[in-house]
Amino acid sequence: MARKKQNVNTRARNLVTKENPKSPIAEQFRTIRTNLQFASVDADLQTMVVTSPNPSEGKSVTTANTAVVFAQQGKKTLLVDADLRKPTIHYTFRVPNTAGLSNYLIGAQRIEDIVNPTDLNKLDVLTCGPIPPNPSELLGSKKMQEFIEEAKQTYDMIIFDTPPVHAVTDSQVLSNFVDGVLLVVRSKQTDKESALKAKEQLEQSQVNLLGVVLNDQDVKSSNYYYYYGQ
Repeated sequence: MARKKQNVNTRARNLVTKENPKSPIAEQFRTIRTNLQFASVDADLQTMVVTSPNPSEGKSVTTANTAVVFAQQGKKTLLVDADLRKPTIHYTFRVPNTAGLSNYLIGAQRIEDIVNPTDLNKLDVLTCGPIPPNPSELLGSKKMQEFIEEAKQTYDMIIFDTPPVHAVTDSQVLSNFVDGVLLVVRSKQTDKESALKAKEQLEQSQVNLLGVVLNDQDVKSSNYYYYYGQ
C-alpha cells in the first residue's frame, strides 16, 4: 500500500511546472526552454528528441516538464511518447493508452483521432499505444517521417520522449528526423564515461545535439535542473 501511495506522489511531482509554476525548479525548466531556443538560433526548433544514457535518469520527467513550459509560453505543443518499450506519459498525464503512436505508424489511426488534450492550454499528448514487437523499425520508417511532417502543420513544438541511448537504438534512429536532441543525465548516478559514450553515439548518428540537462543536483538541499550547452 505504501508503495502505491509513493507512486502517486511521484507522478504528482513530475509536473512541477504545472502544479507549482513559481517554484525554483519550474524556473530552471524555463531556463532550459530559453537556452534551447538560443541553441537553435540559426534554425527554428520545432521537433526535438529527449533521451538519456541509461534508465532512471529523469528523462521522462524532464521531457514532460519541458513540454509544459513550451505550452505555457504560448506555443502549441505536442508531447509524444516514442518510448515504444516502456511508456510513461499516459501515467504522468492520466490519459488512456488504448491507442497512440504505434497505431498511427502501422496505418491504423489518424493523428487527430489519437491525440489527447490536457487541462493545460496549448498542450496535447500522444501516448505510445499498444507496445509493438518492432519499435526501432517503426521509429525509422517512412510512416514516422510522415507523422512528423503532418504534426508540424498543427503544432509549433513537438517533443519526443525516447528510450535511453545505451539500451536500444530507438533514440538514435528517431533523432535523424528531428531538429535536435536533448540529453538528460542524473547527478551522482550517471558516470562521466557513460555520459560521454552516449554523446559519442548520438554524434556518430550525425544528430544535432542541443545540450545536456543535469538533474537532481543538490543546491542548498533542493533539487534543481541545470542545462549545459555543448
